[in-house]
Amino acid sequence: MSDLADLFPGYASEWIDTSAGRVFARVGGSGPPLLLLHGFSETHVMWHRVAPALADRFTLIVADLPGYGWSDMPDSDPEHTPYTKRAMAKTMIEAMEQLGHVHFALAGHDRGGRVAYRLALDHPGRLSKLAVLDILPTYDYWERINRAYALKIYHWAFLAQPAPLPETLIAGAGEFFLKQKMASQTKSKTLDAIDPRALQHYLAPFRDPARIHAMCEDYRAGAYADYEIDKADLGAGKKITILMLALWGDAGIARAAATPLDTWGKRATNVRGAPVDSGHFLTEEAPSETARLLREFFLSE
Repeated sequence: MSDLADLFPGYASEWIDTSAGRVFARVGGSGPPLLLLHGFSETHVMWHRVAPALADRFTLIVADLPGYGWSDMPDSDPEHTPYTKRAMAKTMIEAMEQLGHVHFALAGHDRGGRVAYRLALDHPGRLSKLAVLDILPTYDYWERINRAYALKIYHWAFLAQPAPLPETLIAGAGEFFLKQKMASQTKSKTLDAIDPRALQHYLAPFRDPARIHAMCEDYRAGAYADYEIDKADLGAGKKITILMLALWGDAGIARAAATPLDTWGKRATNVRGAPVDSGHFLTEEAPSETARLLREFFLSE
């Protein structure tokens, strides 16, 4: 940890006790609480270019999801229960309560976006507003996979394979896997937009077999329990009722198969959204535009 750059100078470092183990978060800024959640292959560090544009109006809680970054790795089970987005959402609520925040705003990218919308569905009274970055609902991804989509999100099926297949293959070339996957998801197809200091944070978990396993468990949960939970909500007509913002890269993953706003309109009663000039990693490829859109949304009445 000490050999990695501090990209949140002046922020407190918190290890927060929850029923799923300790959650790590950087906490800074001033104002109402805003929880920021990261996606796969990254950590809380992915928000480092956006946070300065939000910290003057919000108390930012920039957290690592269970199993990721510096948060604890819950012991899994045959159903991958601790890594379902339902379980992760509950964990994040516990962490926020420990910090004194019962009601808060929430933005999530990629896997963090899945935790975020699950929290909005399961615990609507907890959130003031919700923003998701470059995702569609988990159920929709699986249902819409065709040739083009499968090539774009191949890692969904790969990481969800039974242990220890993906763990073993990734451990043999973790740095290559991470760099190749991240570059393929940017608009430029390079890592030029990723701060080299942040990249070192992202590479660290790929040198730890236990972290690799935890990340695979996240995707196994996505392929089974998360899919079924989403499906049940869709069948029951359950929708996100709080004000919601969907942002997506105009060359990102969510844009590949459908208009994201149309898709989210079937899952939420009050959603707005916009494309950003980027690939999948909005906060790093287009930090100024992403920060502006988030700031305007969370400050709006």
